[in-house]
Amino acid sequence: MTRVLMVCLGNICRSPLAEGILKSKVIGSKVFVDSAGTGAYHVGEQPDTRSIAIANLNGIDITDQKARKFNVNDFELFDIIYVMDNSNYKNVISLAKNSQEKSKVKLILNEVFPNENLDVPDPYYGGEFGFKNVYKMLNEACEVIAKKIN
Repeated sequence: MTRVLMVCLGNICRSPLAEGILKSKVIGSKVFVDSAGTGAYHVGEQPDTRSIAIANLNGIDITDQKARKFNVNDFELFDIIYVMDNSNYKNVISLAKNSQEKSKVKLILNEVFPNENLDVPDPYYGGEFGFKNVYKMLNEACEVIAKKIN
């Protein structure tokens, strides 16, 4: 089984969307997908209502998700750790104990734009259009990821 973790800052906007999108693309396969945040701001909360809404518009239900904080055990539990931006990357890499753990951490948009190290913008303060853009970016990246791991 391939185990994939999606990581953003608060685990209420981008990573829950990425989790839900990838889950929808790997139905019936041997893939486990989860998400976490580098910060503990929203632990135990549902995803942002705007993330829930854009997911619902695209036929994906993410209301069962609850925010949690990334922890060092995640390096052992997951095969691939996709982070949403360079800040998340630095935060996660700083917790890695060795090069094997560091090698698991990847910027998600590098799946679509290899080696460009682009950020998925945080839509929290960006209004509705921000969530539509983020969904589109994550959907493209998750399409590539699903083809790789299915």
